[in-house]
Amino acid sequence: MVKKVQDLAQKLLFPAGIIIDGDNPWDIKVNDERMFSRVFGEGNLGSGESYMDGWWDCGRLDEFFYKILYYRVDEKLIWNWPFIREAILSKLFNRQAGKKAFVIGEKHYDTGNDLFGPMLGKTMAYSCGYWSSPAGEAKNLDEAQEAKFDLICRKLGLEPGMTLLDIGCGWGGFMKYAAERYGAKATGITVSKEQVGFGRELCKGLPVEIRLQDYRSLNEKFDRIASVGMIEHVGYKNYREYMRVAKRCLKKSGIFLLHTIGGEASSGFSDPWIEKYIFPNSHLPSLKQLMKAVEGIFVVEDIHNFGSDYDGTLMAWYRNFENSWPSLEKKYGERFRRMWRYYLLSCAGMFRARRANLWQIVLSKDGVPGGWKSVR
Repeated sequence: MVKKVQDLAQKLLFPAGIIIDGDNPWDIKVNDERMFSRVFGEGNLGSGESYMDGWWDCGRLDEFFYKILYYRVDEKLIWNWPFIREAILSKLFNRQAGKKAFVIGEKHYDTGNDLFGPMLGKTMAYSCGYWSSPAGEAKNLDEAQEAKFDLICRKLGLEPGMTLLDIGCGWGGFMKYAAERYGAKATGITVSKEQVGFGRELCKGLPVEIRLQDYRSLNEKFDRIASVGMIEHVGYKNYREYMRVAKRCLKKSGIFLLHTIGGEASSGFSDPWIEKYIFPNSHLPSLKQLMKAVEGIFVVEDIHNFGSDYDGTLMAWYRNFENSWPSLEKKYGERFRRMWRYYLLSCAGMFRARRANLWQIVLSKDGVPGGWKSVR
């Protein structure tokens, strides 16, 4: 029986150029043959958990996932119980409503600044960097993140004294940049206690306020709004309300920039392994879902896709994580290391295969007079 399952697995993997126990760095090495039935029965949840348990290894997980996703091997395994369960639960319940909005902060972003600090670098930016701007190629992660910060500021048309709202401000890196380089007065909200503490220290002495607050309770006016890598935690059932809140908080002549990962097709749920271990209650929006939420609320001024840059960002985070592991090992343990490695490298493979996008969407209340001037 095990031999038949393994033969079926090899048949599925062959078009992607992956050989079981082969010699290429993207080939998988099987340590426990039970992994085959686990993967066939549970899809990516079984794949991720069996990797965390040491049942299989791969020298280049990023290339393995690139090949799996580029050749769409995953689509042949999609209808499994964890996948069906996520689809049903997401359909029945609003998993980001009320106090549930704070779950992602507690479960992911509060994991530890000792983990995120070394991984993210000096900018503490936990979103896609801008590696290939017209000004030139970024030489490293910090340069790519600062180029992204500057891109957002230029798209917003930030000027000294303007008030800026950052919805989902993370550890405060973007607000620090906007205050220091563009003279903005920034207010940021997050659902992570660890981010609040770190961000307040990072931005000390600057006109920056950071609050532990859900976006739904916002009700004040700002010249500009940015939301970078946050709407992925909002949930498709709440996109319309999210847009209404942003409009409520934006002055008449204001501009709102939304920076988000985007799915290649509309769905209502997340990958089961990502949902369980990395980003609970998360959801990648499609462009169709976002445009439906925006309709009648904002004018869409610009959509910019630089999703291919996320591959380099994730690989840089992975290298930083591995380099810092000796100082983290005692606290987090080997199973966490394998989990985090699977997370970062599977996502790198996903963006390399262009199975996900990264959009910056510029929105205005009533249209920018004379038209919004394209910024890249």
